[in-house]
Amino acid sequence: MEYLKNAVSGAVVADEDEKIQAAVKTMLHRIQEEGEEAVKAYALQFDNWQGEFILSDEKRQALIASVPQSVKDDIDFAHRQIKRFAEAQRNSLVSFEIETEPGVRLGQRVIPVQCAGCYVPGGRYAHAASALMSVATAKTAGVPFVVACSPPRGDSVNPAVVYAMDVAGADVILEMGGVHAVATMAKGLFTGKPADILVGPGNAYVAEAKRMLFGSVGIDVFAGPTESAIIADKTADPMTIAVDLVSQAEHGTNSPVWLFTDSREIGEKVIEIMSHVIADMPNADVCEAAWRDHGVVILADDRDELVRISDEYACEHLQILAQDLDWWKNNLNNYGSLFLGEGSTVTQGDKCSGTNHILPTKKAARYSGGLNVQKFMKVLTYQELDEEANLAFSGAGSRISRTEGMEGHARACDWRLRKFFPEKEWGFTVYDQKRYD
Repeated sequence: MEYLKNAVSGAVVADEDEKIQAAVKTMLHRIQEEGEEAVKAYALQFDNWQGEFILSDEKRQALIASVPQSVKDDIDFAHRQIKRFAEAQRNSLVSFEIETEPGVRLGQRVIPVQCAGCYVPGGRYAHAASALMSVATAKTAGVPFVVACSPPRGDSVNPAVVYAMDVAGADVILEMGGVHAVATMAKGLFTGKPADILVGPGNAYVAEAKRMLFGSVGIDVFAGPTESAIIADKTADPMTIAVDLVSQAEHGTNSPVWLFTDSREIGEKVIEIMSHVIADMPNADVCEAAWRDHGVVILADDRDELVRISDEYACEHLQILAQDLDWWKNNLNNYGSLFLGEGSTVTQGDKCSGTNHILPTKKAARYSGGLNVQKFMKVLTYQELDEEANLAFSGAGSRISRTEGMEGHARACDWRLRKFFPEKEWGFTVYDQKRYD
C-alpha cells in the first residue's frame, strides 16, 4: 500500500491525556468526598450555574413550547426511526428455557438495568439527535428510570435538546454537563437514583470520567474523537467523497477522516479538491485542521488489501462507495457502523436513519459494536436440577472439583449425593458430612 496523504500529527497527545486524567481524577475524588456541594461548586465554576439542576415540569414545558413545530416534526421523525430499529433489536433478544438432560432445566432471562444515565453533549452544537440515540434506546430496552443531562447554555439546556429528551422518555432531565454531571448520574446525586450504566458521547473529560467510573457502573463504549473512513473504487464520485469527508471533519480539529482506495486517480483527485470543499465551509478552520493534521489517503492494490487496511483502522463510521456492495458487507469485520452506497451518508446515521450513532472509536470496533438495546439489558441465567439428575451432575461436579483441588466445592455435591441416594455405594470419593442441626 502507499500513502498518498498521511497524517502530520497524532490524534492524541500524551501530555494532554495526562493533563485530562489528572483533572478528572481530582474532580471525581472531590465529588466522592463532598457530594452535591462539590457538584454545585463545579457547576458555578464551569457553567456559571446557580439554579436548580433538575429541570422542573413547568420549565420543561416552557422550553418545549419554544421549539418551532418544524423542528419538532423532524425530531419526531428521527425518534420513530431510532425506536423502530431499537424495537427490532429488542425482539431479537429472547428469554428461553431448555431441558438439557432429564431433570435438568436451564434458562435465561433477558431484563433491563434499572437506571440509565444518558449524557448529551453541548459545546458548539445542540445535539438533539444524541438525546434520541441514548434515551430512546434505553426506554425501548425497558429501562424503568432514565436520567438525561446536558450542559446549560445561558439559563437553560437547549430547547430542542429538551424536546428530544422529552419525546424519547427521559424521566429526569439535569441541566448539567461535564465531569460533575457524569459523576452525579453515577452516584445518584440530586435524584437518589444511581445509574447502572452511563451512555452518550462527550468531550475528552467526559470520556475520561466514564472510563474512570467503569466498574462501579457500566458504560457504553470507550470514546475518542469522531472517526470516519471511506472505501472507494474507480467508480466513485470524487466530489461525493470530498463532501462526505469534510462533513465529518467539522466534528473537531482532532477528528480524523480517511480515504482507502485502489484507484490512484480517485485518491489524487480527492486530495486536489478537498481544499476547495473545505473553503466553502463556514467553519473551514476546523475542517482544514482536521484534514491537515489527521487526514489520510491510502492507495491499495486491490479490494482484499482495502479490507485488511480498513479492518486494521477499525473506524467508527465506514462508507463504501464502490461496486458489489454485498461483497464489502460480507467481508468487512471491524467498524462501528457501515454505510453502503452513494445514497447512504454518515449524516443520516448520525441524525435520523435509525441505527445508533454512539459508536466505538480508537480501534474499539475490533471487539465492540456501538450503543444498542443490548447494552441496557442483562442476560441472567438460571438452573434447576431434580434429585435424580444429581446422580450424574453432582457426581461429575464432585470429581471435577477434586481434580482441581477444590475440596469445598466437591463436598457441596457430595452432600447431595449422600442425601438423595443414601443406600448407594460410590466408586469415587464422596465425603460423609456430619449433620449439626
